[in-house]
Amino acid sequence: MTELKVGKAVVVAGTVVPVTRLLAPNAGPMTGPGTNTYLVGSRELALIDPGPADDRHVAAIQAAISHRTLRWIFVTHTHADHSPGAAMLARQTGAELVGIPAPEGGHHDYSFAPTREYRHGEVIGDGEFSMELVHTPGHVSNHFCYLLREENLLFTGDHILQGTTSVILPPDGDMADYLQSLNLLLEYPLDYLAPGHGSLIPHPQVAIRDLLAHRMRRENKILHAMPLNKEVATEELTRLVYDDVAPHLLPWARKTLEAHLIKLKGESRVTKNGDGWILKS
Repeated sequence: MTELKVGKAVVVAGTVVPVTRLLAPNAGPMTGPGTNTYLVGSRELALIDPGPADDRHVAAIQAAISHRTLRWIFVTHTHADHSPGAAMLARQTGAELVGIPAPEGGHHDYSFAPTREYRHGEVIGDGEFSMELVHTPGHVSNHFCYLLREENLLFTGDHILQGTTSVILPPDGDMADYLQSLNLLLEYPLDYLAPGHGSLIPHPQVAIRDLLAHRMRRENKILHAMPLNKEVATEELTRLVYDDVAPHLLPWARKTLEAHLIKLKGESRVTKNGDGWILKS
């Protein structure tokens, strides 16, 4: 796997359809080494996740495009580290903006305005390649993954990450939807996953099943941490269930914990009482 280096266009795999990656200069606790921007094609190009509205990153993207035509900008979802650069690049290139508008509430990029309405299962391409749209709600409701059919390569945004797990962000993010979306991906012929953060992931089926197993282990840990018919505060549950997580990440762990609890509430396994939760007998 090629190294992750800011601003440098690098080939990510030995594919017939060219795929290159540019790393945005936005490394951090929640973005890892930074946001991956991908360019696909050799003539008319597709771009996946332009990243933040950062002049340096947009300039690096334009340099990588060079004399070619940017035809499409695919956005996996409207978080600030994935989509704000789309409006800048669309103004500069006239590219079609593909994705789902930002949902109400939460921390989303409301500058993103898709060219039209796009649907799960729709295929976009120019003859050199075809990109299938796969709706994968869970992390947030407006999340798409994009399948490069010729290479069985799935661009996963924040749905599947390399080296860490996605934060589920209720109320828009939904754990039941996330698990359903992971199971949906098991139905696709996949050779590699290209995440929004981190390196290319081989053996996609194994990676997806590992994620499903991880989420079930975390859910079982929640249930075992809750005494029967006794209220437990969310803060206390977070410390008990995420005792393997660094303290600075606990606020984010709490959000995913709440997503698990909301799912369990929907299954009538727990009830909510103010900021506390009760395991039902």
